[in-house]
Amino acid sequence: MHPAGLAAAAPAGTPGLRKWPSKRRIPVSQPGMADPHQLFDDTSSTQSRGYGAQRAPGGLGYPAASATPQAAFLADPVSNMAMAYGSSLAAQGKELVDKNIDRFIPVTKLKYYFAVDTMYVGRKLGLLFFPYLHQDWEVQYQQDTPVAPRFDVNAPDLYIPAMAFITYVLVAGLALGTQDRFSPDLLGLQASSALAWLTLEVVAILLSLYLVTVNTDLTTIDLVAFLGYKYVGMIGGVLMGLLFGKIGYYLVLGWCCVAIFVFMIRTLRLKILAEAAAEGVPVRGARNQLRMYLTMAVAAAQPLLMYWLTFHLVR
Repeated sequence: MHPAGLAAAAPAGTPGLRKWPSKRRIPVSQPGMADPHQLFDDTSSTQSRGYGAQRAPGGLGYPAASATPQAAFLADPVSNMAMAYGSSLAAQGKELVDKNIDRFIPVTKLKYYFAVDTMYVGRKLGLLFFPYLHQDWEVQYQQDTPVAPRFDVNAPDLYIPAMAFITYVLVAGLALGTQDRFSPDLLGLQASSALAWLTLEVVAILLSLYLVTVNTDLTTIDLVAFLGYKYVGMIGGVLMGLLFGKIGYYLVLGWCCVAIFVFMIRTLRLKILAEAAAEGVPVRGARNQLRMYLTMAVAAAQPLLMYWLTFHLVR
């Protein structure tokens, strides 16, 4: 018989018999379940587990904020003033750099010289090859500001001179390659010599305008644009020389030389003699004659440079 049964059957006080404890099951409270005899839930442990808040000593029971080094730095008034001062210095430095860049390299003005479209490029190339058919050479203005090149074929641009210069270097490399004389050093020498002559032209014209005391709206960028148009004729001469030999080279280059001479005369005389025409000074004056000679000298230098930079490319 089971001892528990014996203990239950034997009367109390019977010697030799031991009373075994009753195995009454006590309900175990599962996690997350409140005591049924408890009136209110204890949420302190839940908050500590869920939010990780700690009670600040003497803080009246409010959880202390997590103070990280970044938050402490941003909350410091001195650091905020330092950040504002640094931002102000950066803005002033950017403005100073923009002013200096615009003074030496007029970026805003360069946008005007590249405001072209396909129609303008076609009309301008036709004007460079056939300037004899063009009648009106005046540059159009709108509120004392010249209109964009795409609206006026007489306006100078930098797109055609830049593209013509790059194409001229490529055509020169092609010509040297067909003659088994191509080398990177020789091609670089060809490009650097063309740039050197262009720079020398611009400096000589600016010095001449200063010595003659000409007040004109002709800027340095305008000079680079007008002097860079000769590369178009140089490309045509070299290509015809590659296709038809020296006869084709001399014929096409001669035509382009005469065309650029006429183009430069009719374009620059409006720029250089604009002051005399506005003041009503006779063209036969001594100073105006010097201006006219200067215009003819600049126009006559273009065919010479066109021949000098291309004659060794055709054999």
